[in-house]
Amino acid sequence: MNSDVMQALHFNANASANAPWQAHLRLGFSDDCGTTRLVERLHTGPLRVQKALYPEGKQNCHAIIVHPPGGVVGGDELNIDVQVGTGAHVVITTPGAAKWYKANGRISKQTVAIQVDAYASMEWLPQETIFFDAAHVQLTHAISLEKEARYIACDILCFGRGASGERFNTGKITQRTTIRSEGKLIWFEQGALAGGSAAMSSHLGLNGNTVCATLIAVGKAVPASIIDALRQEASVVMDGAGSFGVTQVKSVIVVRYLGNASEMARKLMLLAWRFLRPKVIGHEAVELRIWNT
Repeated sequence: MNSDVMQALHFNANASANAPWQAHLRLGFSDDCGTTRLVERLHTGPLRVQKALYPEGKQNCHAIIVHPPGGVVGGDELNIDVQVGTGAHVVITTPGAAKWYKANGRISKQTVAIQVDAYASMEWLPQETIFFDAAHVQLTHAISLEKEARYIACDILCFGRGASGERFNTGKITQRTTIRSEGKLIWFEQGALAGGSAAMSSHLGLNGNTVCATLIAVGKAVPASIIDALRQEASVVMDGAGSFGVTQVKSVIVVRYLGNASEMARKLMLLAWRFLRPKVIGHEAVELRIWNT
């Protein structure tokens, strides 16, 4: 084999190795006489789901989404589509933190589209997301709810790797979330955060913190006494380490945390989930064992 052929093969191997991942996962769930079943599972690229799990009985199906590479690099695109059929009940989580690495001049993207049909429920509870310094990421979540559908979602975002002293000094994160109920837009939120920008330290931004978390619940209105009890218990758990707030506007409840510890964010989001799930979803909170592994 001559040197020109060897050089061409070496170039093609490097190009393939450096090519970004294009991954797509489509999941469909259906109610089968009181048992929620995973009836559709299609994937391309490195996105998988483990088998259906039933830690709290046959009515609620738990699924764990796995990204085998373990991290997302510049140019990777992850697309997740979830369809929850009428009367089905689904919980989706992940086995560990999502890691978004240095951009290397390319934007990484994740798009999540969730359709929840009438009288169904969907809980989107991934573990925390860590943005490495110089990551450039676009996150999009689009949720569509039909009649009497219920929804809870949680996001914990960590800017930089606090444990190793890394700060999010460069890069950019953009996020856009829409929730529609029977076609009506009931929640719209978007934002952009540039590493090292004034927003990192501004009182209108992160205020010098490195971790923010949001839980959104959509369903029946929750009594004010439940909201007050959640605030009081969260205050005890935090003991002054960060900021916490809960807001309810009609059928939408928003819980926020801002601080410097992903562990505290996790405690508070799970606390909020335990308080709100019985009222919003109609089921008592069952510990997500995968979050403790």
